[in-house]
Amino acid sequence: MHIVLTRPLEDCFDLMRKLNVIGHTVTHIPALKIYPLKIDKINFSRFKALVFTSSNAIRNFKFHDEAKFLKCYCVGSQTAKTAKEYGLLNITFADGSVNALKQLILNDLEPKLNPLLYLRGEFVSGELDTDLAREGFSVQSVINYTTQPTKEIGESNLKFLKKNKPDAILVYSLKSAENLLNLINKYSLLNVVTQSNLMCISEKVLLVLKQIKWKKVFIFNPGEEEFLLSKIR
Repeated sequence: MHIVLTRPLEDCFDLMRKLNVIGHTVTHIPALKIYPLKIDKINFSRFKALVFTSSNAIRNFKFHDEAKFLKCYCVGSQTAKTAKEYGLLNITFADGSVNALKQLILNDLEPKLNPLLYLRGEFVSGELDTDLAREGFSVQSVINYTTQPTKEIGESNLKFLKKNKPDAILVYSLKSAENLLNLINKYSLLNVVTQSNLMCISEKVLLVLKQIKWKKVFIFNPGEEEFLLSKIR
């Protein structure tokens, strides 16, 4: 199959490699670019745990020794893998959804005894910090990266797309969906993508792209991509 991945390369490199190994053709068209933001120095002694809903929040942060020993809560296995690569030692993770991460923290920690440091991007799909605060947690939310829409599709990728219509397009965030729609309209790709299966990480993401008549649409959880792709051959 011909599969289009729309995440930044750092977030989809492993999946891209796996898909190539099993014989799929992968075109990488990142809908967003990641930019780190400067943040004030953090006093880690104030916190009992770190919270991450994306790998980019980990990549764009310099961890001091005192941070590495804090308990680390990650939204899913891929984020946990990044946390381990960056030297964090006490890692636990949910099944890939923010709601599951919230429940994991609620089940594991006593709110009044465990102030949390939540490192995140400027644009998030949920309000995890607000939800946890309602449950009695003290949460400091620190934005250490932002995203900007990709303005262009490279000429070689564009030619390949038009000649080899994708069997599946994977979209992982609301912002990615919004910009993917812009790129489809900019490059007049409607006749290309309407013959593709659309795979989105949530109903909210899917809603942005529902105005296009896709071959089929699917909702998936992180880690299910390979399984789902095997079902749409």
